Amino acid sequence: MELTVYLSGEIHTDWRQQIKEGCKAHNLSIEFTSAVTDHAASDAAGDLLGAEEKNFWRDHKSAKVNAIRTKTLIESCDVAVVRFGDKYKQWNAAFDAGYCAALGTPYITLHDEDIIHPLKEVDAAALAWATTPEQVVEMLNYVVSKA
Repeated sequence: MELTVYLSGEIHTDWRQQIKEGCKAHNLSIEFTSAVTDHAASDAAGDLLGAEEKNFWRDHKSAKVNAIRTKTLIESCDVAVVRFGDKYKQWNAAFDAGYCAALGTPYITLHDEDIIHPLKEVDAAALAWATTPEQVVEMLNYVVSKA
């Protein structure tokens, strides 16, 4: 079985790379996609449409340009992994999880135990919750490899 897995959320740690390397070690046939993870590039995505005096409008335009990518990739993935870190609020990740839920796209949440309460609704719609990238790799290995 081949899967396309969308990796959403926190951009300040190497969790995406850990999942990719773990799946490669298992020789899994998985294509990974993601939003733009370069924070500055993501923030500037709308700048090509012209400069703005107010940050609201700059952010608004960039969010829409970024949404072309994220909407397309979420709609075409087989499963998503949505990572919530503890340092920053990942509102975009919560939005991605909600979009997956609305589409009926299965998703796995990835976060520490200390933020269970604020993510209870997001976790309730997920098909699995993991606390480590290794757990995500094992789930993907099970899904792809077991016949």
